[in-house]
Amino acid sequence: MLTALEVFTTVEVGLMVGVEFSVAFVMNRIFNALPDDSGQLARAHGGRMLGAVMPFWYIGSLILSAVWAITGWHHHGAGLVVIAAVLLIVSVLMSVLLLVPINNQSKTWTPENRPADWKEQSSRWDRYHYVRVVVIIAAFALLATALA
Repeated sequence: MLTALEVFTTVEVGLMVGVEFSVAFVMNRIFNALPDDSGQLARAHGGRMLGAVMPFWYIGSLILSAVWAITGWHHHGAGLVVIAAVLLIVSVLMSVLLLVPINNQSKTWTPENRPADWKEQSSRWDRYHYVRVVVIIAAFALLATALA
């Protein structure tokens, strides 16, 4: 049963990393290259769509990692899983404190109601997101190493 938990947790965190990496290095670059107001509208839609799913994914990944750390405490790699769980806590805190406030505003923006500094706010969100991606990649790498 522990092996199934280990594999499921690693796959779930890996998929989350893939989505967030794609947002950072593929989707946002596509959105930024769109003409006129299309990029801002695409970001707003992405913020609504992913903003509804990602909290469950982040918290779920954290819970699974914590359960793995607790149930596998006396097994090989438990320390790596604990560090990964701490990194996932950091990613959740970053999300709640830094990214979600910007996302909650930007997901309601339209070309008619967006603030004058919307590009700066989007760039700030991107910078925070890059750091969060590095954090969750590190957590994933630790989980994968613990699984091996």
